[in-house]
Amino acid sequence: MDGEEQQPPHEADVEPVVPSEASEPVPRVLSGDPQNLSDVDAFNLLLEMKLKRRRQRPNLPRTVTQLVAEDGSRVYVVGTAHFSDDSKRDVVKTIREVQPDVVVVELCQYRVSMLKMDESTLLREAQELSLEKLQQAVRQNGLMSGLMQMLLLKVSAHITEQLGMAPGGEFREAFKEASKVPFCKFHLGDRPIPVTFKRAIAALSFWQKVRLAWGLCFLSDPISKDDVERCKQKDLLEQMMAEMIGEFPDLHRTIVSERDVYLTYMLRQAARRLELPRASDAEPRKCVPSVVVGVVGMGHVPGIEKNWSTDLNIQEIMTVPPPSVSGRVSRLAVKAAFFGLLGYSLYWMGRRTASLVLSLPAAQYCLQRVTEARHK
Repeated sequence: MDGEEQQPPHEADVEPVVPSEASEPVPRVLSGDPQNLSDVDAFNLLLEMKLKRRRQRPNLPRTVTQLVAEDGSRVYVVGTAHFSDDSKRDVVKTIREVQPDVVVVELCQYRVSMLKMDESTLLREAQELSLEKLQQAVRQNGLMSGLMQMLLLKVSAHITEQLGMAPGGEFREAFKEASKVPFCKFHLGDRPIPVTFKRAIAALSFWQKVRLAWGLCFLSDPISKDDVERCKQKDLLEQMMAEMIGEFPDLHRTIVSERDVYLTYMLRQAARRLELPRASDAEPRKCVPSVVVGVVGMGHVPGIEKNWSTDLNIQEIMTVPPPSVSGRVSRLAVKAAFFGLLGYSLYWMGRRTASLVLSLPAAQYCLQRVTEARHK
C-alpha cells in the first residue's frame, strides 16, 4: 500500500545462535552414559566438536571479505556471481572452514522457495513466463512494479537459457551446508522484494521507465560462462556498475545501495555476542563472539564494507513513497492502452468471425431465404 511503512526485522526475529570462539572456556564432558547427560552437557559436547572442526586460520577463497564487529564477532562475506559453479564451491568451502553460528543469504521471504526446488525445476520455472505469473506479480506488487518484476525475470530467463543454469545455486548450497553445522541458524538477509520494486519504480521518471522497459524487453545479447565468472573480479564489476549509474542513478540507489544498507544491518544483527547455556541460575553468565557467513552478490560487497562501521537508518529505506503525479498518469496510460488494445482485439476478432460465418454456404442460403421472404 502506498505510503505504508514496512517494519524491519526486530532483534527478536534473529534467532539465538551458539558461541563461535574457544576464547571462553567450554565445560568438557569426559565420561558418562550419553543417555544420562543433561541438556547443558550435551550442548557443550556438541559445541566442543564444532569448535574442533572450526579452523582458527581458515583457508578462504579470494572472494571472501572478513569483517569484525565491535564485540569481536567475525563475519565472512562471500561475494558470488549468481550463475556460477565456482561461487557454489566458494560458499561450501567457507562454511566448512569456519563452522559458522549463523548463515545469512541475500534472499527475502518472497524468494525463499528457490531453496527447496531442485535445479531442473528452477530451470523450467525461469524459462516459463506465463500470464498467471504476470497476474501474481501485479497482485503482489501493483501494476508498474509487477510489470517491472516480470521484465527482470525475463532477463534472468535469458541468462538461464544462455547458460543452461538456474540462478541462486550458491544459496541452495549455503542452505545445505548450514544444516550440517551444529547449532547453525539460517537467516534471510535481503529487503522484501515488493518494497524494493515499489521504491525503484517511484524513483524513476515516466521516460526512464519506458527506456528501461524497452531495454529489458529487447535484451538478446549472448552471455557466456566466462562473462559471468569475470563478474567476480571487482574491477570489471565496478566498471559495469559505473555504466549503470550513469544511465539510471536512481535505480542503482534503490536496487543496489539501499539493499547494501539492509544487508549490512542484517549481518550486524546476526553478529552479536552470544550467551552460553548455564547448568543453573547460580552460574555466572558467559558470552562469546559469534561467527557469521554472509552469502551475497559480489556487487553488494563494497557497499557492505562501506556501511559496516556507520550508523544505519533502516526505517528510511523500508518506507514505500506515495505515487507521484507522473506515476499516476503513467499507470492510467498503461491501463488505458491495455484495455484499448483488448477492446480492439475483441472487435477485430468479432468482425473476422462474423465474416467467416457469413461466407459459409449455409449462412448465405439462410440470408437469401430471409431476403426473399421480405420481398413477398
